[in-house]
Amino acid sequence: MSKPIVAIIGKPNVGKSTFFNYVIGQRISIVEDTPGVTRDRIYGDTSWRDKKFTLLDTAGIEERTDDIIVNQMRKQAKIAIDIADVILFVTDMKQGVTAADKEISIMLKKSKKNVILVCNKADNFGEESSDIYEFYNLGIGEPFPISATNAKGIGDLLDKIYELLPNNDQEDIDEDIINVAVIGKPNVGKSSLINRILGEERLIVSNIAGTTRDAIDSYYENEYGKYKFIDTAGVRRKSKIRESIEKFSIMRTLFAIERSDVCLMLIDATEGVTEQDAKIAGEAHEAGKGIILVVNKWDEIEKDTQTIEKFKKEIYNKLSYLSYAPIIFISAKTGQRVNKLYELINNVASQNAIRISTSVLNQILNESISLVQPPTDKGKRLKIFYMTQPSTKPPTFVVFVNNKELFHFSYQRYLMNQLRKEFGLQGTPIRFIIREKKEKDI
Repeated sequence: MSKPIVAIIGKPNVGKSTFFNYVIGQRISIVEDTPGVTRDRIYGDTSWRDKKFTLLDTAGIEERTDDIIVNQMRKQAKIAIDIADVILFVTDMKQGVTAADKEISIMLKKSKKNVILVCNKADNFGEESSDIYEFYNLGIGEPFPISATNAKGIGDLLDKIYELLPNNDQEDIDEDIINVAVIGKPNVGKSSLINRILGEERLIVSNIAGTTRDAIDSYYENEYGKYKFIDTAGVRRKSKIRESIEKFSIMRTLFAIERSDVCLMLIDATEGVTEQDAKIAGEAHEAGKGIILVVNKWDEIEKDTQTIEKFKKEIYNKLSYLSYAPIIFISAKTGQRVNKLYELINNVASQNAIRISTSVLNQILNESISLVQPPTDKGKRLKIFYMTQPSTKPPTFVVFVNNKELFHFSYQRYLMNQLRKEFGLQGTPIRFIIREKKEKDI
């Protein structure tokens, strides 16, 4: 389930990044007393009163100009407005209402989103109380005076954000729906695949890389189940990313991955696995999502009896960390093997959500230890006391040992392989959390 998004919008140099850094709790955004420093959006996860949300820090919106960079910064901010659940319109109490503030307020009112007007740099609340009335003229609502630098008024503002954040309970009404993110670099066939599945030209299909800038949800139901397919903007190589809007497309892809249960990682059969493929697939792996490697444009490849096996070997060599992910060869253009995707999606989603009882886990653990003894180092032997599973998506196991440093990666990988051998766990990463425990406490 995705977190709500709170976007920070405003003209340059009003303290958006200072506020962002304070709320997130770490210095992520660059803070400098120069307009336009934050050209690329920054985002981070935080929470207030046990409600989690993602905070976006955006470039400042300047008055209309012919400057290309400034115009791209405006586009970036508009994308943030589009995807946000709550918008913080940050102004400067010391400057008062400016022409740029008025222009931004018109833009925000047209968005029909929940907007909170924030008057930053209110360092002396009592003395400046009369100055705040001017901001009512923006027609946004009651202004919230804060001082991001001195951390004044932020608690009240966070309480207001809490009130406006959507309740995600609605997303859980139909638990049978599998959220499927279709990810990959531009022009690999993501939109074509979803159009093939839906049986209609719902998404724009073009040979121009990066046609799809937004993440688009499409509901689909058939005899195999209920699915929500999320088409994402293609992620380009970093060297080709020159505009803020492209970097926002990357962020949209990351959000789509976060919202998904299963990621269909599309690979172009005519190009093979690229460095960019590895980066995108790595994001899904790190997020703990179910992953299926989908080789598209298979109809364009000349084949012999060894072609599929050679291709699988190449993929697993270049994406060695995804050795658990199944591979399927399709053609979105002709529909070849597209119907085979549904059973794979169902299986991977169930494996990603699998829960194994503690008694069964420890039976497998003991058998694995008896087959291959834990390692020793300088006369000290690793002892593994027991294992339990606290969470799913991905399957996460807490392993209690006598000494963390003795639990080498190679033995962890051995135990993971034993779990896969016993339970399948196809298409899902596995997480180990290592905890030390004294033998006398067992």
